[in-house]
Amino acid sequence: MDRFGNDDHPGREELNEWRRAKSSSFFTSSPDLRAVLEFSMGGPLSDRLVESLTSFGVTVAAVIDPAAAVVEASREFPRLRSYDELGNRIEVVEFHPAHLLAQDATWSSGLLALPLDFSGAFETAALFFLLTHAGEAGQACPVVCTIGLRRALEHRATTPETAGYLERIATADPSVALRGAQFLTEVQGGSDVGANIVEAHPDPETPGAWRITGEKWFCSVADADLFAVTARPADADAGTRGLTCFLVPRTVDGSTPNGFTIRRLKDKLGTRALASAEIDFTDALAWPIGEMDAGFKIAVTELLNTSRWLNAVGSTGIMSRAFAEAHSFALHRQAFGTTIIEFPLVRENLAIMHAETSASLASTFALTALVARQDAGTASPADLAVHRFLVNANKYLTSTVATEVVHRAIEGLGGNGTIEDFSPLPRLYRDAIVFESWEGTHNVLCDQVYRDCSRLDILDPLFAWIRAELASASTAFTDHRDRIAAELGSIEGSIRRSLGDPTSAALHFRRQLTSLMHAIQSTLLLRQASQGSATASMVATAELFCQLHVPGGLAPPDDPGYLERIDTALGYAQGAAQPGGH
Repeated sequence: MDRFGNDDHPGREELNEWRRAKSSSFFTSSPDLRAVLEFSMGGPLSDRLVESLTSFGVTVAAVIDPAAAVVEASREFPRLRSYDELGNRIEVVEFHPAHLLAQDATWSSGLLALPLDFSGAFETAALFFLLTHAGEAGQACPVVCTIGLRRALEHRATTPETAGYLERIATADPSVALRGAQFLTEVQGGSDVGANIVEAHPDPETPGAWRITGEKWFCSVADADLFAVTARPADADAGTRGLTCFLVPRTVDGSTPNGFTIRRLKDKLGTRALASAEIDFTDALAWPIGEMDAGFKIAVTELLNTSRWLNAVGSTGIMSRAFAEAHSFALHRQAFGTTIIEFPLVRENLAIMHAETSASLASTFALTALVARQDAGTASPADLAVHRFLVNANKYLTSTVATEVVHRAIEGLGGNGTIEDFSPLPRLYRDAIVFESWEGTHNVLCDQVYRDCSRLDILDPLFAWIRAELASASTAFTDHRDRIAAELGSIEGSIRRSLGDPTSAALHFRRQLTSLMHAIQSTLLLRQASQGSATASMVATAELFCQLHVPGGLAPPDDPGYLERIDTALGYAQGAAQPGGH
């Protein structure tokens, strides 16, 4: 025991070393992000972009993540204050001061002020990837909803009232920023948006304005300044065709709630620092976003597609953080006379986590490239078709894998992995599970992909894109390429048969889609590993992912090179373990 009364225990010193080894910037500790950005953007990153990402990586590590931990430790989650001290209804959501500190740091990054162009899409994704190393943290959902609302207004706004908010939405100044939310879900509807019954009636006094009445069941970012709300005009069609997308300001006079009351805040499994509520509207003043009869299309293309794209980015950020925590722990934790990374099963677990993270990063930034080309106005019809597929399929797969990866990380820390204040992993795990349902459950997304394949001409350009990517992979990967090509042929045949047999597809299409996404991710990893700048770790990671997810290769027990591949993927040398880039 030292002179301060601390127990000078070797096990505790290992943990102290682990804590001291934590990264000061999530960007500099994530070389995979830089590599995939350079691959996807077609060249080295600009000095300005490197500085932006390095700086925000520091902010997330030093400000946002600790703030999220403080909120969780205090258990002071959002609280509803319906009335002020005089009994006036105010509908205010109150937050822990640490939450507000993290909010200002997030908005000050410029994440909400980036241009909607080619480079802006990549920088948005990269900054959001870094942000979600802290999990949702009460910040990720508001960011995504605000970006979606901004895109809807920039692309669709037809009235001065709606377009007039853009300057304060697209800002890096948190003191004037307006934050957005999107309220689509109703209690009887859920994923069945066509069943929505919230009504809209023309305002009798203000030309062009409407009044919204009804209940919304799941309203995240209940503290937002601007709500995007779907509602049905009284004489509109049934189903999704009759929905209009409206902008509802939180207040019209600067203080009084605009025709809404918060019924209650929801007590969720994860994303607990985020205010999610049930909200009743009674004659709330609203303005249409875009054409009245295009409401559902606007909600999907601008709001949901933005959320699904960035949800996948966020799921990948959570995976990256989980891997970093587990990998660093394995380098420092001692058991049976050695660091636990010396044990092959520990290294296998870490290598699988790293491979799954790398695959999700590859498919998500392939999607980001399609978003970037759309924003630049250079997207081809084939690009649009592939985007239509990937924005839903990629969200489905990455969100499921994120939960699995965090679970593996928790197991890597043993019992310590379940302790709330030992690491961020319990919080990341809860958040990852919520990410799975955020903007579409798995079955809903798979069904959306199936309907798109049935109704739209996306299969031909989709498989042409995959095969072109595969053909660009190095001939050094001939075995993997051949197996992926064979798998693609089998999957394409199965999917085309499913389109003619909806009854069978209702049960089996999800499995087919999972196999197709694994083939896509395998292809993209091989493409990245074919670059001249690819490291040995990137090559081994691509090969490991193919071995695990593409049929026809050697099973791990039959492969004498399996352990070497794992070690190379991690950058590990026995007796001198390296951090594997994290």
